[in-house]
Amino acid sequence: MNNPFPQCWRCSNKPHKFDPGCGHGITLKLLGEVIDELGIANKTVLGWDIGCSLLAWDLFDVDAVQTHHGRTVPVMSGFKKSRPDSIAIAYTGDGGGYAIGLHHLLNSAQRDENISVILINNANYGMTGGQEAPTTLPGQKTSTTPNGADELFMRGPELVQVANKNAFSARGTVRQPLVLKKMLRELIESQQNGHFGFLEILSGCPTNWKTDAKGTMEFLKRMEEYFPTSRPHPPTPLPTC
Repeated sequence: MNNPFPQCWRCSNKPHKFDPGCGHGITLKLLGEVIDELGIANKTVLGWDIGCSLLAWDLFDVDAVQTHHGRTVPVMSGFKKSRPDSIAIAYTGDGGGYAIGLHHLLNSAQRDENISVILINNANYGMTGGQEAPTTLPGQKTSTTPNGADELFMRGPELVQVANKNAFSARGTVRQPLVLKKMLRELIESQQNGHFGFLEILSGCPTNWKTDAKGTMEFLKRMEEYFPTSRPHPPTPLPTC
């Protein structure tokens, strides 16, 4: 019988540690399939941020490092400089990437660091109790916004495009796994072509959203209204003097 898991997964550590319905498992299986298809497992290094991301620390049978919260992007940038033949992938959440780590993300994009960044957007701080995050939707109730969040929220891929119009910058959703897998492949191919790559992934969090399967899909559809999927268009260049 065929193995249902990617070859680069460490099957002895299954099932994974994520909650039922969490989108991390879908994302990481697709990432594993892409790594297998590209034949890069022997030179891939995964950097895990603090948060739900760290629950994947033993999921893959490839080299990996766990970083301080919000510091995964610069750690993987440094590793890539020391091992330019590697495929360096930073894996983080919306807290590590858009709150404490936003300056690292934008600076690495601006410098066109030759790494790939995957950011999971589930509209809350999933590991610590479902608090408001930079991606929390307007009016969304969380443990710290019981009356509904304000109108401010972060759109990361659009910011990365402003920082570097040559970078691969896209947004996918676990609701469309085949499209998401194609984006993951393009993300890594961008690194192979010498450029910074960033992929935000809209992901379910039924534990903190307090949703069933149908409600989770409906919430993801609502997220897509605020966070358009696909690759944003490069901004219009600023006039020169």
